[in-house]
Amino acid sequence: MHLAYPAVLSALLFCTGLYGVLARRNAILVLMSVELMLNAVNLNLVAFDVWLSRAAEETLHSGQALTLFTIAIAAAEIGIGLAIVLAVHRNRGTSDIDKLRDTAEGPEPEGPDAEGPGTPAAEKAEASA
Repeated sequence: MHLAYPAVLSALLFCTGLYGVLARRNAILVLMSVELMLNAVNLNLVAFDVWLSRAAEETLHSGQALTLFTIAIAAAEIGIGLAIVLAVHRNRGTSDIDKLRDTAEGPEPEGPDAEGPGTPAAEKAEASA
């Protein structure tokens, strides 16, 4: 088997995952797209390991060993990522990435009682200082 077949498949999988990360708004779908990208990298690692092992007499199969580490890291990443997404969904009621803000930020003040430069509350604070 030629190296081009798994390399092209890996490139297609990676591009599909990249599109999913950039285009999707749901956090679960973004995590699935990241997993698809990691699987494309794993396929590339194994394909190049098999291709390089044909040329060398003594093979260490380092690509396959690195793939196992990548799978373990991906499993930990998806576990922590899903826990964070579930906690955010429980607190905010949505997993839409565009609607989520930093947890330290509160809602932006609106209306006449909002404090900011040029408001009467800000001018009183400056006058008393």
